[in-house]
Amino acid sequence: MERNEEIVVDASVVVKWFVEEEYSTEALKLRNDYVVRLIDVVAPALLPFEVLNALRYNPEFGEKDLKEVAEALMKYDLWLFPILGKLAERTIENALKYGITIYDSSYISLAEVEDKPLYTADEKLLMKLKGNFYAHHITEYKRKI
Repeated sequence: MERNEEIVVDASVVVKWFVEEEYSTEALKLRNDYVVRLIDVVAPALLPFEVLNALRYNPEFGEKDLKEVAEALMKYDLWLFPILGKLAERTIENALKYGITIYDSSYISLAEVEDKPLYTADEKLLMKLKGNFYAHHITEYKRKI
């Protein structure tokens, strides 16, 4: 059986699955491709924490809403990688190389270690990663269906 294309997403994309804002349409196209199993989505294990933290500071989200998002994230059954071993080493190296947080570095590092594209809506991060073959803006994602 042929495996689906695997892609890495960061929290800036997944947040847009729950909030309508710039690039939400593109993020939802990616999510929909995942839901119908045309692609597989992978991310560092910190992704749910980052998504919930971002939404915690959105005035539209209360406790009940955040719990529903946490449940939805669990049901999406994303492939979450612990930041250990080779991934931890690359995360540290890239954080220092690009001048980015360990959090942000974990996403690009996972893309590099797993040889998969990273999709993000974080334009500041993309500027810092300029020239990195793996980093792509969410608008570059091509719908599979």
